[in-house]
Amino acid sequence: MSEKAAVTPETVDPQDLAVLQEQLGRVPRGVVGIAARCVCGRPLVARTAPRLPDGTPFPTTFYLSHPGAVAAASRLEANGVMKEMNVRLGEDGDLAAGYRAAHEHYIARREELGHVEEIDGISAGGMPTRVKCLHALMAHALAAGPGVNPLGDEALALARDDWRPDRCTC
Repeated sequence: MSEKAAVTPETVDPQDLAVLQEQLGRVPRGVVGIAARCVCGRPLVARTAPRLPDGTPFPTTFYLSHPGAVAAASRLEANGVMKEMNVRLGEDGDLAAGYRAAHEHYIARREELGHVEEIDGISAGGMPTRVKCLHALMAHALAAGPGVNPLGDEALALARDDWRPDRCTC
């Protein structure tokens, strides 16, 4: 697949929106694509416009929607994984550089959907200097694929006992 094809948002069909509503427990807002899917085809990660229909700036381009993935990310957060990652981020220059590159990738993918001045330079999950939301980092890792977000990849690996993207739990 060419790079151009890899970054083009896919069309969202009414069934995707119905599944997202079921997963989120509310009507999804600003969805422009499904950035990652379960092996069964249902959404794992919604791709969201940088400005919601009501005009609100929305920096979270990749939104984790699958209940199993959301629960796994919450368990990791509750177990102090973010604190450990933040310590390592401050000590490991290579990790910090990879995380900064993930931040830049995130912003570039959002900019494809339009520029919103109010969120210019802001990505998600605490990037590029801290870890504040594993849900966002896991969503980015699932959407971008392995090797783009080192801490998102790590969180997915740590979650494998609870949830994994290669096994349907829908």
